[in-house]
This record gives sequence, structure tokens and C-alpha cells, in this order.
Amino acid sequence: MSTIMISRFAIAGWGSYRPRQILLSLDMDSRHGHAPGWTEAEFGISARHIASPDETTSGMAAAAARSALDRAGWDGPPDVIIGGCGVMEQPIPSTSVLVQDKLGLGRSGVPCFDINQTCLSFVAALDVAAMGIAAGRWRRALVFASDIASAGLDPAVPKTRSIFGDGAAAVAIEACDDAQSGMLSIASVTIGAHHRLAQLRAGGTRLRVEEGYEALVAGSHFEMDAFGIFKAAAKALPGVIGRALSDAGLSHDAIACVICHQASAPGVAHIKRLFAPRSDRVVDIFATTGNQIAASIPGVLAHALDSGRAKPGDDVLLLGTAAGISATAMVLRL
Repeated sequence: MSTIMISRFAIAGWGSYRPRQILLSLDMDSRHGHAPGWTEAEFGISARHIASPDETTSGMAAAAARSALDRAGWDGPPDVIIGGCGVMEQPIPSTSVLVQDKLGLGRSGVPCFDINQTCLSFVAALDVAAMGIAAGRWRRALVFASDIASAGLDPAVPKTRSIFGDGAAAVAIEACDDAQSGMLSIASVTIGAHHRLAQLRAGGTRLRVEEGYEALVAGSHFEMDAFGIFKAAAKALPGVIGRALSDAGLSHDAIACVICHQASAPGVAHIKRLFAPRSDRVVDIFATTGNQIAASIPGVLAHALDSGRAKPGDDVLLLGTAAGISATAMVLRL
């Protein structure tokens, strides 16, 4: 469904965090017994960052959030902290609570909660923050995403082991009086019939201790049907893009920058085709980050802001898909 809504806010600060360890595709070639260059040729990725044991989901998120808050220069804490991780650090309490404490705000009373829509979690969290600002509930919101994809990958499966990376990103947004700035529209769709195409079965109540260690280990590995996901996502994307642009009163050509989920090399290439002949507007950093789950979209946004690919006054499109299968397009005016 589509929602026509202008939420007036400005991105006051942003930040990202990439783990210290860099895993080269050449390392993956050696690990899986392939010729040098096979992984990069097969999956379009040269390197990705992998979290070390001391780099936790909340720790990475806090590092990105500190950068966002420092850039914002606020004179006090945010009014709300919203986490949008694809996979939480632990089931209880929410990751946002852990991040609040790591930011030195553990006794501040700032409300915290998490929102989960797998790879689209950050966009969903940003949507809630925008609605809260539009409703007058908050003036300042900190929204983050942080994911350690490497924790749930089966080492025996080269594809999933090769394309995913770890990282975190955050934005600090605040209400503003500029009638042209903020979220112009959002369109989303979920096709639950495809829920088996991408799943992580452990970590909730589906698999339990009494089912045995082997069952828990198997359920802790991420499972996906890459081709099935690509087909379902490709079918869903044009509709949400069209509705979001229509609701914002914009054409394809009006979009200055496309901030898309770095799902895979073919996935990003498909989005470039959707925005041809000006496909250079699609920010593509997949080769050096991989798929960072929910941290992917805000990581690309931070990169675009840092590099000048996205500038004040630009109309940008946040675009992605998630397990479900879900697809969302959000139009922001910076």
C-alpha cells in the first residue's frame, strides 16, 4: 500500500561503522578450494568486513550512533532511540536498550525500541521516526541498524558465505520548519507466501533446546533460495517505486540518487536497469561491503552523504527488499 505523507525533518547527523577485519574474496577462494578470482567473478565481490568477537551488534551500532550524534551536535539526548536491525543481538532486551546504555544514556530514560523487517528494518524504523515527528511526539530521533551476518552463515555454503558482510550505520533526524524537507512518500508491499525463500529458524520459539544441539545448529544457519528471492523481488520493486514516486509527485528523472539495498551484485544491477539510462544515480558499493542485511541501506546512505553523491535539496529514493518477501520505496528530500 502507499501512504501520502510529508514528514518535515532534516538529517542532522549520520555515521557508519565497518569492522576491523577485512575478508578478501581471495581468502574465500582458498578456503573453498577455488582458483584465485573465482569468488569475485562469480559473486561480484572483492572484500567485505567481518566482526571480531569483541565487535558486538550493539557495540557497532553505538559507534555509528556516536558519529551521527557528534555530527548533529545536539545539546541533549534524542527524544527516542529506534533500532532497525535484521537480527537482534539477543532476544531480550531489545538491541536499542543495549545501544542506549553503551552511549552513556542508560539512566536517561530516553524511550528505546526495535523494529524488525529483516533487510528493510532501518527503513521501517525511519518511517516510524518520521511519523512520530509528524505527530509531534518527538523532535529528535536516533535511528540505527547493525548486523553481524557472518554469525549465521553456514561455512559449507560458498554463496551465502561469500556475499554477506557485517557493519552498522545510524542517522540523527530532527524536526524542521522547511516544508520541502523530509519524507515525501513511502510505498510498501509484503508477499507472505514467499516466507520460506529466506529464513533463519533459530533464535525464537520455533526451535527449542529440547530438540537437541544439532537441530539448533542447523536452524542457526541462514537459509535462502537466491534465485527465488531475485524473481520475487524483481516483480515487486517496480510497483512500489511507481507508487512512491507518484505519491511524491515526482518522475523517475527527478530522483538525484538511489540508495538501494546491496542485496547482491545481480540485485543492484537490476535496480540500475530500472533507472536506465541514468543508472549512475544508483549507489553501488556492494563489491567492498557485501550484503549487510539491515545495515546495508543506511550504510549506503551514509556513504552517499559522505561522498557528496547525495546533497541538501536532493530528492533521494531509499529502496530495498527483505525476507517475507517485502519491498519498500521511500522518497526523501534532503
